[in-house]
Amino acid sequence: MRLVATKQAKAGEKLGKPIYDLEGRPLLRRGAVLTERLLTRLYNLGIHYIYVEDERLADIEYEDVISDETRREAIQTIKTEFTEIADSVKLNKVINGDRLSVDFSKVVYSILSDIKKNRDALSILSDVYIYDNYVFTHSLNVTVYTLALAVKLGYNERELLEIGIGALLHDVGKMAVPLEILNKPGKLTKEEFEVIKTHPKVGYDMLKDLPNISLLTAHCALQHHERINGSGYPYGLKGDEIHEYAQIIGIADVFDAVTSHRSYRKPMLPHEALELLYSGVGTLYDIRYIQEFNQTIAVYPIGLTVVLSDGRVGIVVKQNKGLSTRPVVRIVKENGKSLDEPYDVDLVKHPNVTIVATESTLASKTG
Repeated sequence: MRLVATKQAKAGEKLGKPIYDLEGRPLLRRGAVLTERLLTRLYNLGIHYIYVEDERLADIEYEDVISDETRREAIQTIKTEFTEIADSVKLNKVINGDRLSVDFSKVVYSILSDIKKNRDALSILSDVYIYDNYVFTHSLNVTVYTLALAVKLGYNERELLEIGIGALLHDVGKMAVPLEILNKPGKLTKEEFEVIKTHPKVGYDMLKDLPNISLLTAHCALQHHERINGSGYPYGLKGDEIHEYAQIIGIADVFDAVTSHRSYRKPMLPHEALELLYSGVGTLYDIRYIQEFNQTIAVYPIGLTVVLSDGRVGIVVKQNKGLSTRPVVRIVKENGKSLDEPYDVDLVKHPNVTIVATESTLASKTG
Protein backbone atom coordinates (compact mmCIF):
# COMPACT_ATOMS: atom_id res chain seq x y z
CA MET A 1 0.00 0.00 0.00
CA ARG A 2 1.13 3.52 -0.81
CA LEU A 3 0.17 6.59 1.19
CA VAL A 4 -0.89 9.54 -0.95
CA ALA A 5 -2.52 12.91 -0.50
CA THR A 6 -6.17 12.53 -1.49
CA LYS A 7 -5.82 15.39 -3.98
CA GLN A 8 -2.94 13.55 -5.67
CA ALA A 9 -4.66 10.16 -5.92
CA LYS A 10 -5.71 9.17 -9.42
CA ALA A 11 -9.08 7.98 -10.61
CA GLY A 12 -8.95 4.25 -11.27
CA GLU A 13 -6.61 3.50 -8.36
CA LYS A 14 -7.92 1.14 -5.69
CA LEU A 15 -8.28 1.97 -2.01
CA GLY A 16 -5.64 0.11 0.02
CA LYS A 17 -7.15 0.61 3.48
CA PRO A 18 -10.83 0.89 4.46
CA ILE A 19 -12.43 4.15 5.59
CA TYR A 20 -14.71 3.87 8.62
CA ASP A 21 -17.50 5.82 10.27
CA LEU A 22 -17.71 6.59 14.00
CA GLU A 23 -19.19 3.17 14.77
CA GLY A 24 -16.30 1.41 13.08
CA ARG A 25 -18.36 0.40 10.06
CA PRO A 26 -16.55 0.56 6.72
CA LEU A 27 -17.86 3.33 4.48
CA LEU A 28 -15.45 2.29 1.75
CA ARG A 29 -13.86 -1.13 1.69
CA ARG A 30 -10.35 -2.03 0.64
CA GLY A 31 -10.20 -2.49 -3.12
CA ALA A 32 -12.87 0.10 -3.88
CA VAL A 33 -12.14 1.78 -7.21
CA LEU A 34 -11.58 5.52 -6.75
CA THR A 35 -13.29 8.05 -8.99
CA GLU A 36 -12.79 11.81 -9.27
CA ARG A 37 -16.15 12.37 -7.60
CA LEU A 38 -15.31 9.96 -4.76
CA LEU A 39 -11.90 11.54 -4.18
CA THR A 40 -13.47 15.00 -4.02
CA ARG A 41 -16.05 13.73 -1.51
CA LEU A 42 -13.35 12.16 0.67
CA TYR A 43 -11.34 15.38 0.65
CA ASN A 44 -14.41 17.41 1.60
CA LEU A 45 -15.06 14.99 4.48
CA GLY A 46 -11.61 15.80 5.86
CA ILE A 47 -9.74 12.74 4.56
CA HIS A 48 -6.53 14.33 3.26
CA TYR A 49 -4.43 11.16 3.07
CA ILE A 50 -5.41 7.68 1.91
CA TYR A 51 -3.74 4.38 1.14
CA VAL A 52 -3.94 3.07 -2.41
CA GLU A 53 -2.94 -0.35 -3.66
CA ASP A 54 0.46 -0.58 -5.34
CA GLU A 55 1.83 -3.83 -6.73
CA ARG A 56 5.37 -2.70 -5.92
CA LEU A 57 4.37 -2.82 -2.24
CA ALA A 58 2.23 -5.95 -2.27
CA ASP A 59 4.30 -7.44 0.55
CA ILE A 60 3.88 -4.42 2.84
CA GLU A 61 1.04 -4.23 5.36
CA TYR A 62 0.39 -1.22 7.56
CA GLU A 63 0.02 -2.09 11.25
CA ASP A 64 -2.51 0.10 13.07
CA VAL A 65 -1.30 1.74 16.27
CA ILE A 66 -4.40 0.59 18.15
CA SER A 67 -6.97 -2.00 17.17
CA ASP A 68 -10.34 -1.12 15.65
CA GLU A 69 -12.00 -2.45 18.80
CA THR A 70 -9.87 -0.30 21.11
CA ARG A 71 -10.48 2.78 18.98
CA ARG A 72 -14.22 2.22 18.72
CA GLU A 73 -14.69 1.60 22.46
CA ALA A 74 -12.44 4.52 23.39
CA ILE A 75 -14.30 7.00 21.19
CA GLN A 76 -17.67 5.86 22.53
CA THR A 77 -16.43 6.17 26.14
CA ILE A 78 -15.02 9.65 25.50
CA LYS A 79 -18.22 10.77 23.78
CA THR A 80 -20.49 9.41 26.53
CA GLU A 81 -18.45 10.64 29.49
CA PHE A 82 -17.61 14.06 28.07
CA THR A 83 -21.29 14.67 27.40
CA GLU A 84 -22.26 13.53 30.89
CA ILE A 85 -19.62 15.74 32.52
CA ALA A 86 -20.79 18.77 30.54
CA ASP A 87 -24.45 18.04 31.36
CA SER A 88 -23.69 17.57 35.05
CA VAL A 89 -22.15 21.04 35.17
CA LYS A 90 -25.09 22.63 33.34
CA LEU A 91 -27.69 20.88 35.47
CA ASN A 92 -25.69 21.06 38.71
CA LYS A 93 -26.01 17.32 39.30
CA VAL A 94 -23.51 14.89 40.77
CA ILE A 95 -21.81 12.55 38.32
CA ASN A 96 -20.81 8.98 39.14
CA GLY A 97 -17.06 9.52 39.59
CA ASP A 98 -16.44 5.84 40.38
CA ARG A 99 -17.83 4.72 37.04
CA LEU A 100 -16.05 7.52 35.21
CA SER A 101 -12.70 6.49 36.72
CA VAL A 102 -13.26 2.81 35.90
CA ASP A 103 -14.34 3.53 32.31
CA PHE A 104 -11.37 5.78 31.55
CA SER A 105 -8.95 3.38 33.26
CA LYS A 106 -10.15 0.61 30.93
CA VAL A 107 -9.52 2.85 27.92
CA VAL A 108 -5.99 3.70 29.12
CA TYR A 109 -5.09 0.05 29.76
CA SER A 110 -6.44 -1.00 26.33
CA ILE A 111 -4.38 1.67 24.58
CA LEU A 112 -1.28 0.74 26.58
CA SER A 113 -1.71 -2.92 25.69
CA ASP A 114 -1.93 -2.10 21.98
CA ILE A 115 1.03 0.29 22.09
CA LYS A 116 3.25 -2.29 23.77
CA LYS A 117 2.33 -4.89 21.12
CA ASN A 118 3.14 -2.50 18.27
CA ARG A 119 6.60 -3.06 16.88
CA ASP A 120 6.85 0.15 14.86
CA ALA A 121 7.06 3.83 15.66
CA LEU A 122 3.61 5.33 16.02
CA SER A 123 1.69 6.83 13.13
CA ILE A 124 -1.91 8.00 13.27
CA LEU A 125 -1.73 9.97 10.04
CA SER A 126 -3.24 7.17 7.97
CA ASP A 127 -6.04 6.26 10.37
CA VAL A 128 -8.97 7.14 8.13
CA TYR A 129 -12.04 7.52 10.31
CA ILE A 130 -14.80 10.08 9.81
CA TYR A 131 -15.98 11.51 13.14
CA ASP A 132 -18.81 13.81 14.11
CA ASN A 133 -16.78 15.70 16.72
CA TYR A 134 -13.13 16.70 16.48
CA VAL A 135 -12.75 16.92 20.28
CA PHE A 136 -13.44 13.19 20.73
CA THR A 137 -10.98 11.84 18.16
CA HIS A 138 -8.38 14.48 19.12
CA SER A 139 -8.63 13.41 22.77
CA LEU A 140 -7.99 9.79 21.79
CA ASN A 141 -5.05 10.62 19.50
CA VAL A 142 -3.44 12.84 22.13
CA THR A 143 -3.77 10.00 24.64
CA VAL A 144 -2.09 7.53 22.27
CA TYR A 145 0.85 9.88 21.64
CA THR A 146 1.08 10.81 25.34
CA LEU A 147 1.13 7.21 26.53
CA ALA A 148 3.69 6.18 23.92
CA LEU A 149 5.99 8.99 25.06
CA ALA A 150 5.35 8.19 28.75
CA VAL A 151 6.28 4.53 28.14
CA LYS A 152 9.49 5.71 26.41
CA LEU A 153 10.25 7.91 29.42
CA GLY A 154 9.98 4.89 31.73
CA TYR A 155 6.89 5.84 33.73
CA ASN A 156 5.53 3.15 36.04
CA GLU A 157 2.00 1.72 35.83
CA ARG A 158 0.50 4.19 38.30
CA GLU A 159 2.05 7.14 36.47
CA LEU A 160 0.92 5.81 33.08
CA LEU A 161 -2.65 5.57 34.35
CA GLU A 162 -2.49 9.11 35.78
CA ILE A 163 -1.10 10.73 32.65
CA GLY A 164 -3.36 8.62 30.42
CA ILE A 165 -6.54 9.79 32.15
CA GLY A 166 -5.14 13.33 32.17
CA ALA A 167 -4.65 13.14 28.40
CA LEU A 168 -8.11 11.70 27.79
CA LEU A 169 -9.69 14.56 29.73
CA HIS A 170 -7.35 17.41 28.77
CA ASP A 171 -9.86 19.03 26.40
CA VAL A 172 -13.11 18.32 28.25
CA GLY A 173 -13.52 22.07 28.80
CA LYS A 174 -14.16 22.48 25.08
CA MET A 175 -17.55 20.90 25.67
CA ALA A 176 -18.56 24.31 27.03
CA VAL A 177 -17.31 26.22 23.97
CA PRO A 178 -20.10 27.11 21.49
CA LEU A 179 -19.94 24.85 18.40
CA GLU A 180 -20.09 27.84 16.06
CA ILE A 181 -16.72 28.92 17.50
CA LEU A 182 -15.23 25.43 17.92
CA ASN A 183 -16.07 24.44 14.32
CA LYS A 184 -15.69 27.83 12.66
CA PRO A 185 -14.31 27.27 9.12
CA GLY A 186 -12.33 30.54 9.03
CA LYS A 187 -9.91 32.40 11.25
CA LEU A 188 -11.16 33.17 14.74
CA THR A 189 -11.68 36.76 15.81
CA LYS A 190 -9.79 38.03 18.85
CA GLU A 191 -12.96 37.73 20.89
CA GLU A 192 -13.62 34.16 19.70
CA PHE A 193 -10.05 33.11 20.52
CA GLU A 194 -10.49 34.50 24.02
CA VAL A 195 -13.49 32.16 24.38
CA ILE A 196 -11.37 29.20 23.19
CA LYS A 197 -8.70 30.14 25.74
CA THR A 198 -11.18 29.61 28.57
CA HIS A 199 -11.36 25.85 28.02
CA PRO A 200 -8.38 24.83 30.25
CA LYS A 201 -9.86 26.60 33.29
CA VAL A 202 -13.36 25.41 32.44
CA GLY A 203 -12.06 21.84 32.17
CA TYR A 204 -10.28 22.17 35.52
CA ASP A 205 -13.47 23.42 37.16
CA MET A 206 -15.41 20.51 35.66
CA LEU A 207 -12.96 17.93 37.00
CA LYS A 208 -11.53 19.21 40.28
CA ASP A 209 -14.43 18.14 42.49
CA LEU A 210 -15.41 14.92 40.71
CA PRO A 211 -15.20 11.85 42.99
CA ASN A 212 -12.28 9.52 42.12
CA ILE A 213 -10.85 11.94 39.56
CA SER A 214 -7.53 13.17 40.93
CA LEU A 215 -6.62 16.82 41.25
CA LEU A 216 -3.60 15.98 39.09
CA THR A 217 -5.93 15.01 36.24
CA ALA A 218 -7.71 18.33 36.64
CA HIS A 219 -4.34 20.12 36.45
CA CYS A 220 -3.54 18.34 33.17
CA ALA A 221 -6.63 20.06 31.74
CA LEU A 222 -5.66 23.36 33.36
CA GLN A 223 -2.00 23.48 32.28
CA HIS A 224 -1.74 21.78 28.86
CA HIS A 225 -1.55 25.17 27.06
CA GLU A 226 1.09 26.59 29.41
CA ARG A 227 4.59 26.96 27.92
CA ILE A 228 7.96 26.92 29.69
CA ASN A 229 8.82 30.55 28.78
CA GLY A 230 5.58 31.81 30.31
CA SER A 231 3.88 32.59 26.98
CA GLY A 232 1.07 30.06 27.45
CA TYR A 233 -2.32 30.33 29.08
CA PRO A 234 -4.38 30.64 31.26
CA TYR A 235 -1.82 31.73 33.90
CA GLY A 236 1.49 32.20 32.07
CA LEU A 237 3.27 29.57 34.17
CA LYS A 238 7.00 28.98 33.54
CA GLY A 239 9.36 25.99 33.60
CA ASP A 240 8.85 23.67 36.54
CA GLU A 241 5.70 25.53 37.54
CA ILE A 242 4.07 23.41 34.82
CA HIS A 243 3.59 19.77 35.81
CA GLU A 244 5.57 17.36 33.62
CA TYR A 245 2.35 15.53 32.68
CA ALA A 246 0.88 18.76 31.33
CA GLN A 247 4.10 19.52 29.41
CA ILE A 248 4.00 16.10 27.74
CA ILE A 249 0.28 16.32 26.96
CA GLY A 250 0.87 19.81 25.55
CA ILE A 251 3.40 18.42 23.04
CA ALA A 252 1.08 15.58 22.00
CA ASP A 253 -1.77 18.09 21.75
CA VAL A 254 0.11 20.37 19.33
CA PHE A 255 1.42 17.48 17.24
CA ASP A 256 -2.02 15.94 16.74
CA ALA A 257 -3.67 19.32 16.16
CA VAL A 258 -1.36 20.29 13.30
CA THR A 259 -1.35 16.81 11.68
CA SER A 260 -5.17 16.59 11.76
CA HIS A 261 -7.59 18.06 9.25
CA ARG A 262 -9.30 21.23 10.38
CA SER A 263 -11.85 23.19 8.42
CA TYR A 264 -9.53 26.20 8.20
CA ARG A 265 -6.24 24.54 7.16
CA LYS A 266 -4.60 21.48 5.67
CA PRO A 267 -2.87 18.95 7.93
CA MET A 268 0.92 18.84 8.16
CA LEU A 269 2.88 15.67 7.58
CA PRO A 270 4.62 14.29 10.71
CA HIS A 271 8.09 15.54 9.75
CA GLU A 272 6.69 19.05 9.24
CA ALA A 273 4.93 18.92 12.62
CA LEU A 274 8.14 17.74 14.29
CA GLU A 275 10.05 20.67 12.77
CA LEU A 276 7.42 22.97 14.27
CA LEU A 277 7.92 21.41 17.70
CA TYR A 278 11.70 21.66 17.44
CA SER A 279 11.38 25.36 16.61
CA GLY A 280 9.88 25.80 20.08
CA VAL A 281 12.59 23.92 21.99
CA GLY A 282 13.88 25.94 24.94
CA THR A 283 11.10 28.50 24.67
CA LEU A 284 7.85 26.57 24.46
CA TYR A 285 8.90 22.98 25.14
CA ASP A 286 11.51 21.08 27.14
CA ILE A 287 14.06 19.59 24.74
CA ARG A 288 14.08 16.26 26.67
CA TYR A 289 10.47 15.57 25.79
CA ILE A 290 10.81 16.65 22.13
CA GLN A 291 13.86 14.42 21.61
CA GLU A 292 12.10 11.41 23.15
CA PHE A 293 8.93 12.16 21.16
CA ASN A 294 11.01 12.21 17.99
CA GLN A 295 12.11 8.65 18.76
CA THR A 296 8.54 7.52 19.44
CA ILE A 297 6.60 8.61 16.36
CA ALA A 298 6.92 7.63 12.71
CA VAL A 299 8.32 10.81 11.19
CA TYR A 300 7.95 9.26 7.73
CA PRO A 301 4.95 6.87 7.81
CA ILE A 302 4.99 3.56 5.96
CA GLY A 303 3.78 4.01 2.40
CA LEU A 304 4.94 7.63 2.08
CA THR A 305 6.86 8.52 -1.10
CA VAL A 306 10.14 10.30 -0.32
CA VAL A 307 13.01 11.87 -2.26
CA LEU A 308 16.55 11.05 -1.15
CA SER A 309 19.55 13.38 -1.15
CA ASP A 310 21.08 11.50 -4.10
CA GLY A 311 17.95 12.07 -6.23
CA ARG A 312 16.47 8.60 -5.90
CA VAL A 313 12.75 8.33 -5.19
CA GLY A 314 11.39 5.63 -2.93
CA ILE A 315 8.54 4.55 -0.68
CA VAL A 316 8.93 3.98 3.07
CA VAL A 317 8.38 0.26 3.78
CA LYS A 318 9.71 -0.23 7.31
CA GLN A 319 10.47 1.78 10.44
CA ASN A 320 13.69 1.54 12.41
CA LYS A 321 12.25 2.05 15.87
CA GLY A 322 14.15 4.69 17.79
CA LEU A 323 15.62 6.07 14.55
CA SER A 324 12.55 7.75 13.14
CA THR A 325 14.34 9.72 10.41
CA ARG A 326 16.15 6.64 9.07
CA PRO A 327 13.51 4.22 7.73
CA VAL A 328 13.88 1.49 5.12
CA VAL A 329 12.96 2.89 1.69
CA ARG A 330 12.01 0.92 -1.44
CA ILE A 331 13.63 2.68 -4.39
CA VAL A 332 11.19 2.96 -7.32
CA LYS A 333 12.88 5.66 -9.41
CA GLU A 334 16.56 6.21 -10.15
CA ASN A 335 18.22 8.75 -12.47
CA GLY A 336 14.76 10.03 -13.30
CA LYS A 337 13.54 6.63 -14.55
CA SER A 338 11.07 4.21 -12.98
CA LEU A 339 12.61 0.86 -12.06
CA ASP A 340 11.25 -2.47 -13.25
CA GLU A 341 12.78 -4.08 -10.17
CA PRO A 342 12.57 -1.84 -7.10
CA TYR A 343 15.03 -2.50 -4.26
CA ASP A 344 15.22 -1.62 -0.57
CA VAL A 345 17.69 0.76 1.08
CA ASP A 346 18.04 0.85 4.87
CA LEU A 347 19.00 4.44 5.67
CA VAL A 348 20.56 3.34 8.97
CA LYS A 349 23.20 1.54 6.91
CA HIS A 350 23.70 4.55 4.60
CA PRO A 351 24.31 7.55 6.89
CA ASN A 352 25.40 9.74 3.97
CA VAL A 353 21.92 9.48 2.39
CA THR A 354 19.05 11.52 3.82
CA ILE A 355 15.40 12.22 3.04
CA VAL A 356 15.16 15.73 1.58
CA ALA A 357 11.53 15.90 0.46
CA THR A 358 8.26 14.03 0.18
CA GLU A 359 6.00 13.62 -2.83
CA SER A 360 3.39 15.83 -1.17
CA THR A 361 5.96 18.57 -0.49
CA LEU A 362 7.08 18.61 -4.11
CA ALA A 363 3.50 18.63 -5.37
CA SER A 364 2.60 21.59 -3.17
CA LYS A 365 5.58 23.56 -4.53
CA THR A 366 4.77 22.83 -8.16
CA GLY A 367 1.00 22.85 -7.99
